[in-house]
Amino acid sequence: MLKKYFITGLLIWLPLAVTLWIIDFVVTTMDRTLLLLPPSWRPEVVFGMHLPGFGLVASVLLILATGLLARNFLGQRLLRWWEGLVGRIPIVNSIYSSVKQVSDTMLAQKGNAFRKVVLVEFPQRGQWTMAFVVGAPGERLGEHLGAEKVTVYVPTAPNPTSGYVIMADPTELRDIDVSVDEAFKFHVSLGVVAPTESGRRRPHRPAALTTEGPGESAGR
Repeated sequence: MLKKYFITGLLIWLPLAVTLWIIDFVVTTMDRTLLLLPPSWRPEVVFGMHLPGFGLVASVLLILATGLLARNFLGQRLLRWWEGLVGRIPIVNSIYSSVKQVSDTMLAQKGNAFRKVVLVEFPQRGQWTMAFVVGAPGERLGEHLGAEKVTVYVPTAPNPTSGYVIMADPTELRDIDVSVDEAFKFHVSLGVVAPTESGRRRPHRPAALTTEGPGESAGR
């Protein structure tokens, strides 16, 4: 009986504790960015006290200001100058260009990366898993693959940041009515948290997927 009570209490406190730990980690990490400021500009000196979360607020405002600046003519010229400067630095150029291409692809408003979930037979026939559509292989790879292919990302569990990139035929994928959030929860929970049944599942049919080339969408 005590074991049941303990497990019930643990199920209530564990999600709350993990959530608070993640929030504390994010806030603490962002507050460390204030160390980049001159000592006389830091909140401890200006306000006379430590303000938890001030670094997070400052970082968000800085990102918004940068986005606003990059939208006008002057900001675009500064951005091109900055990218040209970084492009002249060995090693840094490769890292920066790779990260920029990935971020542009994932965050582009008109892009399709990580906005659609499909079922794919993996790692072998008869075994299925949920994957995320990330785009198309492009013309150079398409010349070797022959038929039109779709690039999908199959995450590993419980760490979805690692996984496998597969180029598959659209007819070999199954379009399912599952959101990206639900698919991520499924992988992170090792399959314990299944997608909800609120949405009606669509019948099996070849996935209607966008196969734009790298130059047809932002960042590709």
